[in-house]
Amino acid sequence: MNALRHTLGNSASRLTALILLLTTLFTPAVFASTAVASQTLDLTATAAGYVALVVFVLAYVLVMGEEVLHLRKSKPVLVAAGIIWGIIGFIYMQHGMSALSEAAFKHNLLEYAELLLFLLVAMTYINAMEERKLFDALRAWMVGRGFSLRTVFWLTGFMAFFISPIADNLTTALLMCAVVMKVGGDNKKFIGLACINIVIAANAGGAFSPFGDITTLMVWQKGVVHFEQFIDLFIPSLVNYLVPAAIMNCFIKNTVQHTEEEAVIMKRGARRVVLLFLLTIATAVCTHTFLGLPPVLGMMTGLGFLQFFGFYLRKSFSKAVLKAREKAERENNIKRLEQLGNVVPFDVFSRIARAEWDTLLFFYGVVLCVGGLGFMGYLSLVSEAMYTHWDTTYANIAVGVLSAIVDNIPVMFAVLTMNPDMGLGQWLLVTLTAGVGGSLLSIGSAAGVALMGQARGIYTFAAHLKWTPVIALGYIASILVHLWLNAALF
Repeated sequence: MNALRHTLGNSASRLTALILLLTTLFTPAVFASTAVASQTLDLTATAAGYVALVVFVLAYVLVMGEEVLHLRKSKPVLVAAGIIWGIIGFIYMQHGMSALSEAAFKHNLLEYAELLLFLLVAMTYINAMEERKLFDALRAWMVGRGFSLRTVFWLTGFMAFFISPIADNLTTALLMCAVVMKVGGDNKKFIGLACINIVIAANAGGAFSPFGDITTLMVWQKGVVHFEQFIDLFIPSLVNYLVPAAIMNCFIKNTVQHTEEEAVIMKRGARRVVLLFLLTIATAVCTHTFLGLPPVLGMMTGLGFLQFFGFYLRKSFSKAVLKAREKAERENNIKRLEQLGNVVPFDVFSRIARAEWDTLLFFYGVVLCVGGLGFMGYLSLVSEAMYTHWDTTYANIAVGVLSAIVDNIPVMFAVLTMNPDMGLGQWLLVTLTAGVGGSLLSIGSAAGVALMGQARGIYTFAAHLKWTPVIALGYIASILVHLWLNAALF
């Protein structure tokens, strides 16, 4: 009992000391600066700011080690966001300025909420297409054509490039990777090169469309680049893909790999789901362009389209299954009755449940962490260093290189939060570099990370790194083409 009291006493003492230390670190007397003109506090040179930076860096180290630690990337940034805003809330409460910190938090939360709902609808549609076996049918068609390895290399690359602007680059990359693994068989060299090609193509294709990547979506929703202006990045993005692809093509033998044909029949309504998705995109664009409202309104309306169609499918499905069961009962077909018992009707909410929630929650953590650091004043310092002391073009090129090491989502969100004074040409340049810069390393994009898991042991960090100089040629070429082709926008 005495030992227990001693232990509790020591714990209480440590807790008291910790509270006193935190109070000392975060007390208003510690801050040399007071409220600036905007009535916010500059916390960049304070203990509170340093703690927030350390927390964010530690969280991101855990994110970068996701493949090794098998720790989902959303977990560390969720905790980091809570700690950073907890520090901000404590300090502003001490100054009697809690209304400012609350307003800043709500502003960041609103930005996230718009993007969350937008992405959730897009993911739901992609999952609905997958459930209707649209992607399986596409894969089976490509595998069954008996194309040569070189043809498959180019076909999967171009399809990744042109599908990713509509479907996101992650889904596109996974689909094309399934094709090359099926066709490649035990040809590891071909699979490795084809996976690198797919990652480059998917990232490049996603750079010239607001729907191709989260970074382009953020740029569009922020309003710095309008929907129709993204098309100016089409040729630079195509060059980014073609330069490394043309070089890697020389290292692929033009032979035919024999594979077993796969028969896949799309489920009822698959094509209509695609048409509804295109209608949803058009609704989102029109909502933003003609009504001046956030695109998320159009996307959520599109989710209503899918729900109505799901209701129609369930009703018609129930009638069809009922007739099939009556027929099986009349024929005493036990096997057919068992098959019908396992059939599940289309359900929109099951598609929503299959959304990539880890990515969506990771995005929450990133937006809140970066927003918190920006509210403390750190993004102003970075903006001053990069966009005042550096040439703007070089700064935007550096953003792309940085996005190969750190995920492009926090990098682009930081740039948008800093909101440097740039013309359309420069905003398009940073959109391009942040989108395609992730191809320089396998860990630089969601597509690369996903394919390392899907083609484990074949497409690896080292395998991708070997081709980084070639990919860098495409990166440089795309920037030069943009600077030349879109010179009038600068």
